Amino acid sequence: MTGTLLWLLPLFPLVAFVLILLFTYKQHALSHTLALIGAGLAWLGSMVVFYQAVIAPHLAESPIGSSINWLPTGETFFQIGVQVDPLSAVTLFFVAWTILMIFIYSIGYHNFGAKRGVDDQPGLPPHGALVKDKNGHKHHVASVEPMYARFFALISLFAAAMYLLVVSNNLLTLYVGWEIMGLCSYLLIGFWYGKPSARDAALKAFLTTRVGDVFMLLGLAALYTLTGSLNYQAILSNPFILEQLAATTSPVLGLSWAGLIGLLLFIGVVGKSAQFPLHIWLPDAMEGPTPVSAMIHAATMVSAGVYLAARFFPLVSAGWEPGLPLTPTMTIMAAIGAGTALFAATIALAQNDIKRVLAYSTISQLGYMIAALGIGAYAAAVFHLVTHAFFKALLFLGSGSVIHGMEHGVMHTGEHIDPQDMWQMGGLRKKMPATFWTFLAGGLALSGFPLLTAGFWSKDEILSGAFGGGQLAVFIVLALAALLTAFYTMRQITLTFLGQPRTNAAEHAHESKPVMTIPLMILSLFAIGAGWAGIPEAFPGLGGLIPNWFGGFVGSMVHFEHHAEAHSLVPLFTSLGVSLGGLLLGWLVYRRAGAVDPLEKALGPVHTLLKNKYWVDEVYAFLFIRPARWLADVFVSQWIDRRILDGILHGIGRLGLWLGKLVRQGFDTPVVNGAGDGLANGTRSLGAVLRGLQTGRVQDYMLLAILLAVVAGVLVIVL
Repeated sequence: MTGTLLWLLPLFPLVAFVLILLFTYKQHALSHTLALIGAGLAWLGSMVVFYQAVIAPHLAESPIGSSINWLPTGETFFQIGVQVDPLSAVTLFFVAWTILMIFIYSIGYHNFGAKRGVDDQPGLPPHGALVKDKNGHKHHVASVEPMYARFFALISLFAAAMYLLVVSNNLLTLYVGWEIMGLCSYLLIGFWYGKPSARDAALKAFLTTRVGDVFMLLGLAALYTLTGSLNYQAILSNPFILEQLAATTSPVLGLSWAGLIGLLLFIGVVGKSAQFPLHIWLPDAMEGPTPVSAMIHAATMVSAGVYLAARFFPLVSAGWEPGLPLTPTMTIMAAIGAGTALFAATIALAQNDIKRVLAYSTISQLGYMIAALGIGAYAAAVFHLVTHAFFKALLFLGSGSVIHGMEHGVMHTGEHIDPQDMWQMGGLRKKMPATFWTFLAGGLALSGFPLLTAGFWSKDEILSGAFGGGQLAVFIVLALAALLTAFYTMRQITLTFLGQPRTNAAEHAHESKPVMTIPLMILSLFAIGAGWAGIPEAFPGLGGLIPNWFGGFVGSMVHFEHHAEAHSLVPLFTSLGVSLGGLLLGWLVYRRAGAVDPLEKALGPVHTLLKNKYWVDEVYAFLFIRPARWLADVFVSQWIDRRILDGILHGIGRLGLWLGKLVRQGFDTPVVNGAGDGLANGTRSLGAVLRGLQTGRVQDYMLLAILLAVVAGVLVIVL
């Protein structure tokens, strides 16, 4: 039964996508109803699967699932299938919850039930509708999204792809889901395609992630060539194959085949999970609607990258044991993850767009997870993946609620401001209390507020793993990133919700509808309480009071686990210090912030550097984009296309003209035309002769008949 249900999980939202696309494209209520039914059935099925996974004995060694023969490979078939193991079970749990909440939230976000604006156009954000109140006064209100059904169709396909990726038992079908998500991200980031910035962001995301996907595909090809399979159980759970891959040297950089394939797959993760240097697409992805941002940052896209990294972890760690030097690929993962965590956290300090701060926060937190996997803290990395999904979905949806409230204020006042700029907000705590308290819960979880939030427990596990594993450089870098995270989170909360409104639009902002705030409340419960499932046994005071279910469940996926020695007082006090210190410092700096960012005064040119994101985009434009455009415009277009290809085509045309002239002059005119003209002239001459015989006299005709008879008689005699 569970195996059958696993097949159905991606099918539910996929059917919703097809039905909306084909039949309910212009019916708003029916479209979101179908999408909710698909997401709801997938959620229900995921909860059933999760329960069955929790109660199943030895799930890591014997996953629940089924498979079918698909592609013939000689005398055998390539098998594809579905399965649930501890990793996919916990992933299904947070994916199902976050997707369902996002779907419900989207109904309110896109203003279902509101009037359509007269000037609203497909491909552009709604501008609002002009209505009359009871007193006959006209004023602007939010209008419904013109492409309402299209949105729910696309996020249903997005959800189906993620479910397919998670329940797959092999890397091939995982890759299929992986690529479908890439397509969906392109369509949804560029959902408002009438905006040039949205089109550019969609193209940027698609091309950047494709860079990683090419290397990932090479890794899959190499793995299949060496093992004859892409099945998880056949490869990743087979110690003999892992040992062989780890012991065999590849022709590249002296890496083992396990290390090289792991590195190729990891490059795919770098693209999908927006790690340096392929991080540039994720902040620009904020051009899409806010529910899309939540889907990408919490429920699907970037989470899929870390999921894949956790999935192939047995490959990159083959031959490694805690206490031994890291493998080369693990070292690369730890360095890129830790570096990205600190790098993105510094950029978030200087961003003013409420969604961009969260975007760089996501890049930073994903770096935490990658670094944790790089140092071998497997359970801690997956734990942070789960907790992060809940509080980051909460924060993005909360930011969407804030923007929604600010847009109402802008429409009411007519003030020309950016409703996403935190410096245009302030005082929203009283205007939007439900949004404030839930956003605060998510922000504290992101900051790792001690004991009470899920983010504290998962971050503390990672810091403990780094310190206990002797990776002091990683420990220090991640601790600094955590300090900055707490600081910019409190900066965001203070500028948005505390103090007095800094604009008339903020003064007239209002709370979002219950259809938007209820999902925030549900997600806030997970942002607070999810961490209690993974309290380490060795944690001072609380360890052992609540069983570390998560560590035991997910930790069974690997043959080793960090023990009590990894949880000393040093990482604990570090976690407490960076979290509380960062929050306090952020509040002190921004509680009375004026028109100018205090950091701008304090940091000077460094702040400019951070605000411009280290000019990485500009460097990439100089190194890659401009040369590519020059190559396309000058070399390919003007030289290859116009001179070579057009030259060949024009030469073929000239050759055809020459051959035609040759045929006309050498054959057509003298032969064909000559024969025709000769026949015509002969006929004309014969006609003239015969016409001369037509005298009209009977005597002449009789004479002619006699002559013909005589000639005929002679011929008969002769012959």
